[in-house]
Amino acid sequence: MNNYFVHESCYIDDNVTIGENTKIWHFSHILSYTIIGKECSFGQNCVIGPKVKIGNGVKVQNNISIYEGVEIEDDVFLGPSMVFTNVINPRAFIPRKDEFKKTLLKKGCSIGANATIICGSTIGEYALIGSGAVVNKDVKPYALMVGVPARQIGWVGKSGETLTFKDNQAEDEFAYYIIKNETLEVTQK
Repeated sequence: MNNYFVHESCYIDDNVTIGENTKIWHFSHILSYTIIGKECSFGQNCVIGPKVKIGNGVKVQNNISIYEGVEIEDDVFLGPSMVFTNVINPRAFIPRKDEFKKTLLKKGCSIGANATIICGSTIGEYALIGSGAVVNKDVKPYALMVGVPARQIGWVGKSGETLTFKDNQAEDEFAYYIIKNETLEVTQK
């Protein structure tokens, strides 16, 4: 007996690993050699893989395809209908499967609804990508990104709340320090 839930309308290919207490809802397809961690949730109409690695506690909302070349660390949130790519210059008549670019979503980051992540990008820990944004380059940890193309408009804490700084310092349950106006250092209070 499985220690995870898969709705009866789903397809799970051979050689797939699914962690305990993960839930996969209606009309989803998990392709071969995909590894999914524990305590994950996949909304309806998701296609995952092949050869995708997803960490623990990941929340994938409805209508998302996660392609080969994408790696997702623990506690990542993917908003409804957000999009990944895996080739920079696709053509229907030119096979480019050997040109997939790696995309990495680091621990705790969140991607808003209808955002697009162009392949080859790394999204830093706890970064927040606004709905509809198009990310075409690496994103710093804790960065708040919006627009097309996405640009940084501020910083967020681990909770996802926008940080307000005074003398290059902000606090919530952690202390945040801006270093050289470009990176954020985080310490436990």
